[in-house]
Amino acid sequence: MTNGHLHGDKLPGETYYNYHMAYINGRWQTIEGGESFKVIQPATEREIGCITLANSPVVNLAVEAAKNAFTSFSQTSIDERVELLENIIRIYKDKFSLMARHISDEMGAPMWLAEGAQTGSGLAHLEQTLIALKESKAQQEIGDSLLFHEPVGVCALITPWNWPVNQIACKVAPALAAGCTMVLKPSEIAPLSAYLFTQILDEAGVPAGVFNMINGDGPNVGSQLSRHPDIDMVSFTGSTRAGVAVAKAAADTVKRVSQELGGKSANILLDDVDLEMAVSEGVKACMHNTGQSCNAPTRMLIPENLYQQAIAVAQETVAKMKVGHADDPEAFVGPVISQQQYNKIQGMIQDAIEEGAELVCGGLGKPQGLEQGFFVKPTIFAEVTNGMCIAQQEVFGPVLVLIAYQNEEQAIEIANDSLYGLSGYVSSTDPQRALKVAKKIRSGMIHINNAWTDPAAPFGGYKQSGNGREWGKFGLEEFQEVKAVMGAKNF
Repeated sequence: MTNGHLHGDKLPGETYYNYHMAYINGRWQTIEGGESFKVIQPATEREIGCITLANSPVVNLAVEAAKNAFTSFSQTSIDERVELLENIIRIYKDKFSLMARHISDEMGAPMWLAEGAQTGSGLAHLEQTLIALKESKAQQEIGDSLLFHEPVGVCALITPWNWPVNQIACKVAPALAAGCTMVLKPSEIAPLSAYLFTQILDEAGVPAGVFNMINGDGPNVGSQLSRHPDIDMVSFTGSTRAGVAVAKAAADTVKRVSQELGGKSANILLDDVDLEMAVSEGVKACMHNTGQSCNAPTRMLIPENLYQQAIAVAQETVAKMKVGHADDPEAFVGPVISQQQYNKIQGMIQDAIEEGAELVCGGLGKPQGLEQGFFVKPTIFAEVTNGMCIAQQEVFGPVLVLIAYQNEEQAIEIANDSLYGLSGYVSSTDPQRALKVAKKIRSGMIHINNAWTDPAAPFGGYKQSGNGREWGKFGLEEFQEVKAVMGAKNF
């Protein structure tokens, strides 16, 4: 953004994103004294933009704007908020392709993925929130009382880099629908889509102060938002480590904290599966978005008698899987987000080798011909036991482990032997058998036969995968308080 506009400074044949302002109280504002932060394109390791990180006075200014706007916006009608969401959806659709380019540039997603699941998921959350809002009721009766669903207040929304606009939309949309006001802090390493999303809200006529957007890192801006006495709720998506820090910072002010954190999802292949299809689809689901999804099926559990056959299918699937740049239509796997993430993944691959896991394919280093960029070889390990670090720790990269099991009960036990409980997968030719197993897995979501996520269904997990639910009517309820007015039914 140059002088408050979102089209960027042109370099020969490319766009340079000069996005230095914060959006506070309905207008773009210069950040005085803020630190500049480079935006690095993962596929090229080249600087493609620059932002300015907010400091403490800017955070306070954004929170104050949201607090002042809450008095009036919390009293708007459902119909008024429906109209606002409809405006946002219309403008989002107009900027759909531009949003996809922003996402691809900032986090490396191949364009087919950026245009499809990445940008499409943002639209799906806006549309599902609109449906939920239209179906909601201003009041309900229970006993002799009336129940009112009211906005929780001023919300801090802290979002990650791996599904940037997906996570922005699934927080901002229900917060607006509930009548909350908010301060959004997107990931500082993938901030471009947040600027475009902010422009969309501005054009849609979101009242001044209702939505505010500032850049910043977690230890400084995220922490300040989490402990701020005028913030009533923090909705956070990110690592479990960071989620713990957010919860601790929020504890002193007893604010609501909703967290969507890490995962290490098990993919149980039952002994009646179409093995070639189940393994192939399971590998692709793990490698989708370069493995940078908290609900990715990163532990494939296979019956012992099918194990060697499954290894061969998995290896063959990866051999056909192209790693490449965003504009290569044949590229299935792009780069990981950063040098730091690349180094972390390389370290975990090395640790797995030293721990005794058998490297089936992939491994250390970059794919041939992709020495520039944060590219990781799609990697599969066999002869893995569930106690190994590679089976317990979230890699957040294109790395899959294959674990053999003796019977169905052991498969369920292995699946549940994890600190996480975000998602799970069950593959079977018998839907009722798959459902029976699914009900025994301790996780918030289960995918039968590699079913896609459903934006109408709740998204969230058990255990150290977080608390609360997002998406659809469940996401709307997350941003609401319930008030009981007793005796009002008799008036």
